[in-house]
Amino acid sequence: MRRRDFIYGIAASPAWPLCARAQQPSLPLVGYLSGGAAQVTAAFASAVRDGISSAGLLESKDYTSESRWAGNNPDRLPSLATELVKDRVAVIVSLDTVPAARTAKATTTDIPIVFVLGTDPVKSGLVVSLNHPGGNITGISTMNLDLGPKWVGLLHELLPSAKRIAILVNIENADAARSLITGTQSGALTLGFQTELVFATKDSEIDGALAGLGSRAQALIVHPDVVFNRNREKIAKLAIMEKLPAISALPDFAKAGGLMGYGSSFIDAHRQAGLYVARILKGEKPGDLPVQLGTKFAFTINLKTAKAIGIEFPPTMLARADDVIE
Repeated sequence: MRRRDFIYGIAASPAWPLCARAQQPSLPLVGYLSGGAAQVTAAFASAVRDGISSAGLLESKDYTSESRWAGNNPDRLPSLATELVKDRVAVIVSLDTVPAARTAKATTTDIPIVFVLGTDPVKSGLVVSLNHPGGNITGISTMNLDLGPKWVGLLHELLPSAKRIAILVNIENADAARSLITGTQSGALTLGFQTELVFATKDSEIDGALAGLGSRAQALIVHPDVVFNRNREKIAKLAIMEKLPAISALPDFAKAGGLMGYGSSFIDAHRQAGLYVARILKGEKPGDLPVQLGTKFAFTINLKTAKAIGIEFPPTMLARADDVIE
C-alpha cells in the first residue's frame, strides 16, 4: 500500500478521528451519602434526581452518580465519605441524618455538600447561619423537630381531657432527640400535659418500648427518626394495640396506620436539595446559597385508625386536614 493511500484510509475511517482527537471529558459525579439503608432512603436520592432534572440537568447526559449507604450503622459513615472523596465527586448529597452531614463536612473542606435535615443546622453546628452558611456546605431543613408544640396542640384539640403523653425517642440521634424533647415538653407543660420519655435505638427495641404504654399514657408522639420511619407500620400497629392516638411529623406515618401525621415532606425537601445540586454543578458556591426551610406542611388523618381505637375527630380538624384516609 502506498503511503498516500494509507493516510487517506485513516482520514476516511469513522472510528479513528474519535480516538485520535482528545477523549470526551468525564461527566461530573454526584455522590449520595446516607446513614440509612438503601431500601428506605433510595426514595430520597430519587427525589434529589427529580430536582436536578427539573433544573435542566439529566443523569448520564449531564452528570453521573453513585451512592454510599451505611445501613443504619453510623460507624461506617467516615469510610464511605472518604470513598466519595477519593472518587472525586463534584458534590456530596447528605440524604437523611445529621451524622451523615457532619461526617461529610469533617471529611472535606473543598467538595460542595448539600444536606437535608429535620433539625436546625445552626444548632447542629453545620453552618454559621441560615442566610450565609459559608464554607462548602448548604442545604434544606424541614425543621420538623421544632414542631413538638404543634403536635401537642393537635393532641389536645383531639383529646381535651387527656393529661399524659408519651414521646418515643431515639437518643442515639442525640441532637435531634434533644431538640424534640425540649420543644415537646415545653408545649406539653403549657397545655397541662405530663410527659413520659420512651426510648428505642434500634428495630428490636421498639416492641419492648411500647409494650404496656397504653396503661401509662393517653397519646403518643413519635420522633421523626430514621429508625422509626422504617418501622412506621410496626409502630402504628403497636399503638393501635395499646389504644394510643399517635402522631409523627411524617405524613407516611398516618398512611402506614398511625392516627395523624403533621410535618414538612422530606421528599419535597430532597427535591429542593436537587435544585441546589444543579446550581452548584452549574458553578455556584454552596456557601453563597442560603439554607432553605421547608414551608409546605401537610396534615394527614387516618380515620380507619381512629375507628380502631375508638376516637372521633371533630369536624374542625377534619376540615383542616390535607389528606383524610378512610
